[in-house]
Amino acid sequence: MAQYRKKPVVIEATQWFKMGDHPAVREIMKKYYDGECGWIDTLEGGHVVTPGDWIITGVKGEHYPCKPDIFEMTYEAA
Repeated sequence: MAQYRKKPVVIEATQWFKMGDHPAVREIMKKYYDGECGWIDTLEGGHVVTPGDWIITGVKGEHYPCKPDIFEMTYEAA
């Protein structure tokens, strides 16, 4: 098995805490989730967004969520 390193690419990201923090996150039916949650459509399908998640804009303009611990291990300020 070969190893690969991710190419250095500068991304845009916004940390999400509530509705209105990012235009790609929309409300979901609250009866299915306790607390403030959102929904984001990604290239792989939809995902629930919870407070503290990062919303990343990909290299083709797509959006996807990233949990704070994974974001911290993967990205640093440019």
